[in-house]
Amino acid sequence: MTARLSLYQKAENELYKMDSSVKTKFYDFCHQFRLDPDHPSLDLKPLKGDGRIFRAKIDRSYRALLARAGVGTDGVQQWLIVAVRHRKDVYEELSVAINRITGEIEFVDLGTVGQSVLQRAGLQLTPAPEEQAARAEPAPAPVVAQPAAPAEPLLVGCTAQDLRRLGVADALIGLALTVTTDEELDQLISGAPRLTAEVLTGLGSGMSVDEVEREITEPASTVLEPGFENDMAAALTRTAVTTVDDDIRNVLAEGDFRAWKVYLHPTQRKIVERSYSGPARVSGGPGTGKTIVALHRVARLAAALPPGHGKPILLTTYTKNLTADLRSRLTSLMDPALLGRIDIKHIDQLAQSVLNENTAPGSQRSLITDDRALDVLREILFEHDEQRWDAEFLFDEWQQIILGQSLATRQDYFKARRAGMGRALNRPERAAIWKLLDQFTLRLNGLGRETWAQAAERAARYEVERARKIQIRTERKQDIGGGDLTHLDDNSSGMRYLRHRYQHIVVDEAQDLSPAHWKMLRAMVAPGSDDLFIASDTHQRIYDRQVTLSTVGVNIRGRSSKLTLSYRTTQEILDQAAKVVRGAAYDDLDDGTDTLDGYHSLLRGPAPEFIACADWTDEIAQLAEALKQWRADITQPTEDGTVRDPSGTMAVCVADGDMAGRVAADLEMKHGITTATLTKDGPQGGGEVHIGTMHRFKGLEYQKLAVIGASDGILPRTALIEKYETTDPKRYERELKKSRNQLFVATTRARDALRISWHGKASPFLPLQEKAGSDQRK
Repeated sequence: MTARLSLYQKAENELYKMDSSVKTKFYDFCHQFRLDPDHPSLDLKPLKGDGRIFRAKIDRSYRALLARAGVGTDGVQQWLIVAVRHRKDVYEELSVAINRITGEIEFVDLGTVGQSVLQRAGLQLTPAPEEQAARAEPAPAPVVAQPAAPAEPLLVGCTAQDLRRLGVADALIGLALTVTTDEELDQLISGAPRLTAEVLTGLGSGMSVDEVEREITEPASTVLEPGFENDMAAALTRTAVTTVDDDIRNVLAEGDFRAWKVYLHPTQRKIVERSYSGPARVSGGPGTGKTIVALHRVARLAAALPPGHGKPILLTTYTKNLTADLRSRLTSLMDPALLGRIDIKHIDQLAQSVLNENTAPGSQRSLITDDRALDVLREILFEHDEQRWDAEFLFDEWQQIILGQSLATRQDYFKARRAGMGRALNRPERAAIWKLLDQFTLRLNGLGRETWAQAAERAARYEVERARKIQIRTERKQDIGGGDLTHLDDNSSGMRYLRHRYQHIVVDEAQDLSPAHWKMLRAMVAPGSDDLFIASDTHQRIYDRQVTLSTVGVNIRGRSSKLTLSYRTTQEILDQAAKVVRGAAYDDLDDGTDTLDGYHSLLRGPAPEFIACADWTDEIAQLAEALKQWRADITQPTEDGTVRDPSGTMAVCVADGDMAGRVAADLEMKHGITTATLTKDGPQGGGEVHIGTMHRFKGLEYQKLAVIGASDGILPRTALIEKYETTDPKRYERELKKSRNQLFVATTRARDALRISWHGKASPFLPLQEKAGSDQRK
């Protein structure tokens, strides 16, 4: 090998979209280039526009554009493929530079910039001389601009100095200051390096220069040595690339999932690679890459483990289907040997393993749903002829306060804080409630039953006690100077072998965990560096579990990061989704508030559809037509004749399980559309369209998604919560927020297309409510 090749991410994305025949020829080109870059068949020549960019021949029609990237530590010349283009699209107006903020290599191609912007800036694209003959038609004559009334720049108030400070590529600063419309800015952004695109997107959406610097530029900044702008070899180490090796065929065949495996935005990479002195948290809106960061964090921690066979790392989340998804993605990211060092369990499965370890065979309690437990509580209230409180209020008090704070005695309950619970309780009322709930707990015990919340609270107590014993042993050992403690150990409790279960714990979807879950996790890992890593977004909390982490021993103060760029959803969908939760207050898990400020996307697409229907039959009929059109769009043959399988790319989201079953039956029986139902174990059935409740869509994403039945009375469930409006206003507000969050989660599962429909009166949570109401009246 006389040369080493790397693939710039934009070049990799271009290759994914090309015919398989071009990919095969590209592989052959890479093989030849690595052996001999100067081979005559490659016709390697520098472009005149930027002497650091070369073009080389892949075949008669396609060219690779490359930049020298210095010499590696082994003395081998390094090259970076920055683009793969048809020869007629190779221009001289290309440049390569090192970004002054991130220190990464940036490739700028003015060929992707709109003609109106180029003309206003006085630029005319010229094809590379060797490629002029490739044009079927002669190049158009230079356009002489006619005098016209000057339009106000879109980025009014920004200066060239501002854009340089924010990290915009030098070659695009002048152009950015000339754009006058959103369409022109989108054209500029589409071909811009990533940091430039993020900065211009933020400015274009109305963020101030200071806000962009704080939210986008500063998190991506890197300390650079003097002379960095000329050191391409060092810049290559800071740039997200794919090394071109003999497995490149497989890389290209994987599609853009490969990019997910190898690419981390500078902001994300810093969070992943940093060493923390204690628990750390990353937050951000849907699609900002929190889960990706968590998975890469797991991979980094695993790579740093000493040799062994245990599982010192725990990866956990709230639900079973999310755990399966995490396992699948981590399998594609990590070496199988390291994957075996990671314990991947959902939080309730983890609690059950603790209970099984601490419970004698045959004495385990059976788990029951909250609905069944409520029935038992209603029996208790009926037997005591208690009418002061309803079962739902008492059940909430039991879960949130008694179990949530692990209150063991009536005196503990008298002293307990009930912040946010709404209805105040005096001492006699607390005494009466404790008596009722004590009877309720005894009834469940007598039946050999317990709820998931009870199981979590019991598991937390076992783990806290285990941690206490470990601490006692540690203190004893310190007292005697580190000597052997065999003579002091309680052999019956196995203290000689007692240690914390894990060295590192990574938690995804952390906003849905209960206080008991957090106490259990805190006790499972020794306090110290890199002990807990938490990914969360309280705007997506769909269970009534508000926790302040510091109260359960998890202190994240000073170790929190926020992601603001969505990689999943278009800006058009984000704009409407944000309106669903606008105006409501959200905590940050640490006695502060969280917002969606700065949350944005570089992706563009059609505006979401809001469809008012006459009745259920009309709503299903219109949904069926939309699904058929989506299917036709998805299965359009590509240039090489490939037809994409639409299965799993479309979904329908509903408010509850009964509605999911009804939708599935109507679509299949009346409209011939096959479906698969989302369950805790994943999609059940082989149908093309996935159908599930808003809870089941947590953590998932679809190319095209429809939310149906978005009517007032369903979102929110008025019949269930209206009684709280006067009797317990704070609980009423909590229930409203849960419904808002569910709709927010549902709408942000869509990548490209979102459709929301209803019949009757539209949900008050829907964005564009005034317009929707007007359309309905028509």
